[in-house]
Amino acid sequence: MLKNLLLLSWLLFHPVHVTLTSIDFAPKDRLLNVFIKMYLDDFLLDTEQNEEFFLNDKSKSKIVENYINEKFIIRVNNKTVKGKVNNLEVVKALDEDEIRVYMEYKTLRRKPKELLVKNLIMTELYSDQLNFLIIKVDKFEEGFKFTSEITEQVFKIRN
Repeated sequence: MLKNLLLLSWLLFHPVHVTLTSIDFAPKDRLLNVFIKMYLDDFLLDTEQNEEFFLNDKSKSKIVENYINEKFIIRVNNKTVKGKVNNLEVVKALDEDEIRVYMEYKTLRRKPKELLVKNLIMTELYSDQLNFLIIKVDKFEEGFKFTSEITEQVFKIRN
């Protein structure tokens, strides 16, 4: 239900600047799978990219990976982890173009007990920026709304 509300918000809000992010813990692989969806025009503006961004898939992934690691910070059990782009999609739609980023954060040795998430995606670009987040670790699931003023949140994982 929470995911449906966030998706509905995503569809209604582009005049207000919005991103949608999910973090899912994969216990077997001991990694966090992170999915981030944002509007392409906002991303290009925030990264100061132009049409050359689309020419080279390898450099495109690196640009996105560096941007996410700079703007979306995760600390697991007091240890900062960096992500790697697993998949990147640029989706051309009738109303708005999107960029969908799938990342993996592999440095986990055990199940997270605490996650600190700092979301700075486009917060310096837009004062009305909303960054929605859903975290799922086993039976723990929680949503959060980051803004330009509220960019950091600690999640205590309880099951």
